[in-house]
Formats: sequence, structure tokens, C-alpha cells
Amino acid sequence: MKVILKDNVASLGKLGDTVKVSDGYARNFLIPKGLAVEANEKTAKVFAEQKQHILQQAEKIRKGAEATAASLQGLTLTIARRVGEQDKLFGSVNTKDIEGALKDRGLEVDRKAIQMEEPIKAVGEYDVKIKLPAGIAAEIKVCVVAEA
Repeated sequence: MKVILKDNVASLGKLGDTVKVSDGYARNFLIPKGLAVEANEKTAKVFAEQKQHILQQAEKIRKGAEATAASLQGLTLTIARRVGEQDKLFGSVNTKDIEGALKDRGLEVDRKAIQMEEPIKAVGEYDVKIKLPAGIAAEIKVCVVAEA
């Protein structure tokens, strides 16, 4: 099935590209998520008319993501947790905790954008990657310390 991409899709193409994908991938993923429309004469004309508007929206999203990345770059979050023997935490620090700490600083970041291989379970300093829209990424430091 041929589809016209309405957004950049990793490993598939960029906005406005016409690509051939399997029927199931198009019907079950791309079209329901609003990432693509089926390519035919009618949708091609409609998309051509809307392309400029979509490009403006994409540019606005990219600028917002760049501004967020600039405010996140070099940021260090300190999270205090109860600690047991050998500096191991009771529980862990996960994406929800980091999202809350960012929110306390006035930064709105979706929890799903925070990239962690596994929750933090020990005291220390960790680098955490945040994947923002439009393919922009930022890295922050998370310092986990013992609660007083």
C-alpha cells in the first residue's frame, strides 16, 4: 500500500514523502496514529493544499522542542531518597520521579520522553537522555542523594 506521510517517521521517511509499506503496517499503525494517509489522487490533492500549514506547525513544534532542549541542557536534578546499607535505595528513582522533579522546576516534559534503561536503585550521579519532538534530544544529570 502506498501512503503519504503526514509527519516524520523514523526509518521510513519525512513529511510529504510517498512510501510503500505493508498493508497491515499502514492500516494498524500509521493511519490510526495520524502519521500517514493512503495515497490516491484525492488525498494527494488535499495533502498538497494542507502541506504548507503542516510544515508551519512542524516548524513551531521544532522551535518549541529546541527551546525546551536549551533549558534542559546542563540541568542537574537532585532527588533525595531513603537509603539502606551500602547506599542502596528503598525503592527506586524512575521516569515518574524525574518528571515530577522537572515539573517542580517549571519544565513540562512527558514521562514517555525520558529515556532510561532501568530505574535508578543506588545513590550516585546519572546521565538521563530526554527525547523531544522533531528528533531533538537533551541530556540532564540526576543526582540521587540520601535523605537527611
